[in-house]
Order: sequence, then structure tokens, then C-alpha cells
Amino acid sequence: MRSMEVGWVLLGYAVAAEAVMLLLLTLPGLESLRVGLVTAVQGTLKPLLLLLPLCLFLVVQVCWQCVCWPPGALENGCTHSNNLQHEKSLIESNLNAILIAIALLLYWLLFSITNLLVRVHQLGQQLETLKKKD
Repeated sequence: MRSMEVGWVLLGYAVAAEAVMLLLLTLPGLESLRVGLVTAVQGTLKPLLLLLPLCLFLVVQVCWQCVCWPPGALENGCTHSNNLQHEKSLIESNLNAILIAIALLLYWLLFSITNLLVRVHQLGQQLETLKKKD
């Protein structure tokens, strides 16, 4: 496996982990496990923050791949296999850009939902203490 592919594999696994965590946090019926899930997700948010520089690096790689294709190569007698290789490279770049966007969106959603659930839990505890005082 090439060294550049390792970044894409890591990003793919991170996206899968983020999706599973979001699914578990938002599934109805898991209220009894919610506090533990929120604590576990809060513990993974800081390590997942390392996705941001990785995504930045991979975006630069995608842009570099799109920009550095020789501009006159398609007109100056490229073979059919070269054209197919260029089209395949462009499709892979587009898919990689989508993966980067999904990774960043899922991280933002995970961060927002976790903070929202923490705030709801705190407000519930405050309500219980106010009810006990009355």
C-alpha cells in the first residue's frame, strides 16, 4: 500500500467511526445508555480533531492532482489509455473530496450533538434539584 493511501484509509475508518457514534447517540430508546455514550464520545472528540489537519493535507493532495495534469496533454496526441487514466484520476479525486467533506460534516455534527446532549442532561439535573427544593 502506498503511503498516500494510508491517509485515505484512516479517513475512511474515521468516517465510519463517526457515523456509528452519531447513530448510537441519536437512536431513540437508548436513554439508559445515553450518559455513558456521551462520555465515551466526548473522550473521542479530541483524538478525532486530528482529522482536521489530515483533511487539509488530503485536500491539498486532491487539488494538486487536479492542477498538475499537463494542460495540453489531452489535445497533443494522448492515447486512449492516457485519457482513461486521467478520467479515472478525476473521478477518484471527486470521490476523495466527497469523503473529506463527509468527514468534516460528521465531526461537526458529532461535536454539536454531544454538546447538546450534555446541556440537556445538565438542565434535567437542575430541574430535578429545583423540584426537590419545592
